[in-house]
Amino acid sequence: MGTTVGFIILCHTALHRTAQIARHWAEHGAPVVIHVDHRVGDADYGQLTSAVSDLDNVSFCKRFKCDWGTWSLVAASQAGAEQMLARHPEVRHVYLASGACLPLRPLQELVDYLDARPNTDFIESVTTTDVGWSMGGVDMERFTLRFPFSWKSQRKAFDRYVALQRRLGFKRTIPEGLDPHLGSQWWCLTRRTLSAILQDPRRKLYERYFKKVWIPDEAYFQTLVRRYSGALESRSLTLSKFDFQGKPHIFYDDHLELLRRSDCFVARKVWPKADQLYATFLAPNRMAASLAEPNPSKVDRLFAQAVERRTKGRAGLYMQSRYPLRGRENGKTSAPYSIFQGFTELFEDFDDWLGRQVGARVHGHLFGPERAEFAGAETVFNGCLSDSATLRDYDPQSFLASLIWNSRGERQCFMFGPRDTQSLNAFTAADPNAQISVVTGAWAVPLFRSNLTFAEIRHEAARLQQIEFDQVEILKSVLAKARIRVWSMSEFLEHPMENLQAIVDEIAPRNARRLTEAPHIVDLTGFGGFLQALKNQGMQLRLAGHFPTEADKRPNAPALSRPYVVVK
Repeated sequence: MGTTVGFIILCHTALHRTAQIARHWAEHGAPVVIHVDHRVGDADYGQLTSAVSDLDNVSFCKRFKCDWGTWSLVAASQAGAEQMLARHPEVRHVYLASGACLPLRPLQELVDYLDARPNTDFIESVTTTDVGWSMGGVDMERFTLRFPFSWKSQRKAFDRYVALQRRLGFKRTIPEGLDPHLGSQWWCLTRRTLSAILQDPRRKLYERYFKKVWIPDEAYFQTLVRRYSGALESRSLTLSKFDFQGKPHIFYDDHLELLRRSDCFVARKVWPKADQLYATFLAPNRMAASLAEPNPSKVDRLFAQAVERRTKGRAGLYMQSRYPLRGRENGKTSAPYSIFQGFTELFEDFDDWLGRQVGARVHGHLFGPERAEFAGAETVFNGCLSDSATLRDYDPQSFLASLIWNSRGERQCFMFGPRDTQSLNAFTAADPNAQISVVTGAWAVPLFRSNLTFAEIRHEAARLQQIEFDQVEILKSVLAKARIRVWSMSEFLEHPMENLQAIVDEIAPRNARRLTEAPHIVDLTGFGGFLQALKNQGMQLRLAGHFPTEADKRPNAPALSRPYVVVK
């Protein structure tokens, strides 16, 4: 006994799967009309007809050569619908599917669902202003321009002809009474509505118009159904998802549970070799279970995540599809990290002290001039990163991003200074994951404690000060997104424990506690006199702050000066 729903299948490849689907529906009582692309060879076509020749309720309609986005797909749908309505008067709903479709629920559940809604048409039909998924930059213009060229195979001619029409101000007239709508190609319409569309006295006029509309298979029925449907639900009963390029997602065997959760009646597009999906959903002993409402939103979140992962990727992981286009990365790095400048110059064994306080991996000068100073004096770090300065400086940004990515789950800290590679400053300053703490002028401490001649010290001090000055200007930029703290050396030494406490609390907020152990400050006796000697030699000190040249008379004030002898 026939059912009240009939199926039209449009196919052009994987014909053995088309035969399998057609047999499944036909053996459960549903009539099936198959349209086979005219480009399919006679041998393949003959095998398909032979495979279903024993089924009386399966037939083949007139064939057309079908191309994506052209009128041929509408013509094929019309031919199948006319044959279905003419040969199967018991059919009340006609369901349009493709050869890549797979029924997810027993046919009886679909029949019961439609019997409960005998006058309802199911077709996605939305106005152009509400469409956010159209591709190619053409929305309403698809109804007002001409499109004689194929978007896929004649793209240059397509784009040039569209540009010419825009330049000339050409605009087609939409037939009276039509309100253009768009939607999915896959629908389920009632006999009454489908007959009204196919028997409309103005059908030839509408066909002439829609033949020049871009992608008419997503507009013809979607527009005309608005003229005749008495009860329309603007949604498709077929689960069909598209990526950010407008290409359909393909379902594989590992999507089995995902498809089960959707409660949809049919899914498209299924990989022809997904044997487990076909075996599971076409099992002959599947029984109708319920009238559950199709709910593709159950899987929408996962598809949205898939699109986001493909377009944005994971934070701090640079993929070929996004590199090296600036601004295409999803975050510069994958996790928070800390940069310290001037601290190893001020404190003895600062690296070890910091590691004990925050439980992080503390490196030396990763961007030092001789080598990357990995923690523990390692020569190779996670991700096979070499300590070679030459390899590192080939692409410092990728070096840092890779280091952070390959050590996810462990906070990374490293030292920095004006002697290091400076090409990374803008990158780290604009990175929200970066915590940058700078004590300016601390570069002078190693010079103060060195055995260089004063002429050499004067020259090196001027060089380092200019480098640090340029760096600080970058850190002050409105484009900076890192968490940045900058002190002059004298400012930091006024309250060193408070400043260290703020830094440590930000790195490890869950383990926030008062510091009970302080790093040892290097001996700065005479440092004020050293800075004054630099000034006396004509150098303008801008970053270290003020240090007295004589012992301060105030109570408990540190003595930071002694006579400093200039050796020329």
